[in-house]
Amino acid sequence: QKSLQRLSSGSRINSSIDDAGGLAVSMKLSASIRRTEATQANVNNALSLLQTQDGVLKNADKILTRLSELAQLSTDVTKSSSDRLLYQTEFSSLTNALNSLTTEDFNGVGMFDTAAQESLSVVTSQDGGQSVSITIANLAGIVTDINDGLANGISNAATSTEIAALTTAIQDLANLRATNGSEQSRLTFAADMLSINKVNLESANSRIAD
Repeated sequence: QKSLQRLSSGSRINSSIDDAGGLAVSMKLSASIRRTEATQANVNNALSLLQTQDGVLKNADKILTRLSELAQLSTDVTKSSSDRLLYQTEFSSLTNALNSLTTEDFNGVGMFDTAAQESLSVVTSQDGGQSVSITIANLAGIVTDINDGLANGISNAATSTEIAALTTAIQDLANLRATNGSEQSRLTFAADMLSINKVNLESANSRIAD
């Protein structure tokens, strides 16, 4: 009867009487496997947040590049006041678009809401002993600096100070994207390690229970 039960279930241990010590170890390993799977899912979700965040930052980069181009075009001495007003119309529209990016979120978590928190702690081990911090990018700070530095717009020719403000903003945005990329890399390695650990735990449990 015991042999038939083992054959039908595929398990060597079907009740505590089969191997009390082995059952205890197998139970702990099974729980570790489930926690590893859950941790892996959490890490992948955090990775998705960073990828979404980088997508928004990439769009902000396009806007800032166009803003700096418009500011430079406004310095053209051959442009009339009405020409510069046309540049100003697009400039104002793009500035509003940049402002709206700061409110983007991922599943209700603000990706740029540094007022609420500056970072998120992602647990990267099934025992909860290891974690990685991911940054809530301070895009709002960049936007505020631009709004302050370009308060007068470009309806008149942009000055070197205003162009410098945009150049600084682009550098600051580049730093945010570099930070994002490094955190994505760190979480990718953490997800790979969890996958390896899961396979090894399953193998260990199989040697005891199967």
